[in-house]
Amino acid sequence: MEFQDVVRKRRMVRSFLRRQLPSEVVERILSNAQRAPSAGFSQGWAFLVLQDDETAQYWDAVGPGAGFAYPDLFNAPLLVVCLSNKRAYLERYAEPDKGWTDRSESHWPAPYWDIDTGMAALLMLLTAVDAGLGGLFFGIPPEKISTFRDTFGVPEHLHPIGTVAIGYPAGTDAPSPSLKRGHRGTDEVIRRGRW
Repeated sequence: MEFQDVVRKRRMVRSFLRRQLPSEVVERILSNAQRAPSAGFSQGWAFLVLQDDETAQYWDAVGPGAGFAYPDLFNAPLLVVCLSNKRAYLERYAEPDKGWTDRSESHWPAPYWDIDTGMAALLMLLTAVDAGLGGLFFGIPPEKISTFRDTFGVPEHLHPIGTVAIGYPAGTDAPSPSLKRGHRGTDEVIRRGRW
């Protein structure tokens, strides 16, 4: 598929078929995530890959309650929890070629550990589209992060920025009401030369 087609076809899919993914597709998705940009080549991300019965454990730990609007989301055969590692960035930038030996977050204009991990998530979503699959990025409710950590033994220094669900689209997604807002016009979001 051409890259522009992948970008145009990418959307958040909330209804999946209960159908396993070929292992080579899963490995390509995970491999491409590791090609994301990374400040100082810190690579301060980790990915918890959940398949088969593990996905049910995930939903038991962090899932929404009864009456959830998208029950076919639970059919997604692959969940990848994207975890950022701030410590990896602070340690990398304390090395001699960077020189921030105080490891202070004040040097950072934005939390690149979260940004870079988000870029890795986007590469997973785009790779899924390229493979004819659908994907969804969503967050873990803050009040359920502790339960998530306990359930899967996730160390405290890794922060879950979100989960990517991937699978074969069921084709039953109702359009999100948010889409009625439409895309903001180019003249609203792009300034050339100055503001």
